[in-house]
Amino acid sequence: MTLSKEFEAVTPDPKKLRRTALILLAIMVVGGVVILKAYEKRSKEAAKENRPNYVTRISEAKDLTFLRQDGEIKELIGLKGKVLVVQCLASAQPDELSTGVMHRISDKYKGREDVALLTLLIDPGPSNSLLDELKIMAENLGAKLPQWTVASNERPTLHRFIKNEFKASMLPHKEAGKWIYDGSIVLIDKERHVRRAVVPQKRGGAPYVTNFDFEQAKKWDVEGIKTGTDLSNTEQMEALLNQTIEILLK
Repeated sequence: MTLSKEFEAVTPDPKKLRRTALILLAIMVVGGVVILKAYEKRSKEAAKENRPNYVTRISEAKDLTFLRQDGEIKELIGLKGKVLVVQCLASAQPDELSTGVMHRISDKYKGREDVALLTLLIDPGPSNSLLDELKIMAENLGAKLPQWTVASNERPTLHRFIKNEFKASMLPHKEAGKWIYDGSIVLIDKERHVRRAVVPQKRGGAPYVTNFDFEQAKKWDVEGIKTGTDLSNTEQMEALLNQTIEILLK
């Protein structure tokens, strides 16, 4: 059987094939360059980004119920809609460094309803004496409602919450009669997200994410580590905390 000319094989034109291949190659090269430039641009933007880092969200199912210094039983969810600054503290081990920071934040945002402070007592005694403990601690701190809450719960419940929901570096525990715990100040936004600070890198690269660990900053000062500014490490940490609060308020 003889095929008609309509079905006869067409001999490829080498010049057209080369031209098509070159066009496809050019498209691929241009596309690759565009993607690379876009990636570089985003990387530079990320390096300058200072939006607080998202750590986790405290869900209603995992909320913390606590007794506060006025005898009221409340839940952390009741502070939703506020930027919350949290300090963990052992009554037998005053922390002048973090407490000083809390006082300055209290003074700075006095009268504002969108910023609240919370001190959690990590070493409460028996439940029948807890209210008295909270009243004494609140008086010692100068913490007054409604701005500054001093509260606690039974140790196992509170300690698990601090470790699991605040993402503390350790579970609070005692060693040789001393409480060992993560004393970093915890920052929670209005939607109950735990946040950490993001420090852009001047020379590029991924931003540095840090919690607000003032004890670590103090150690850096003792070791003579410089911040690259006129501020000490503890002063720089406090400035970073205030800057992050302002970002969350906006």
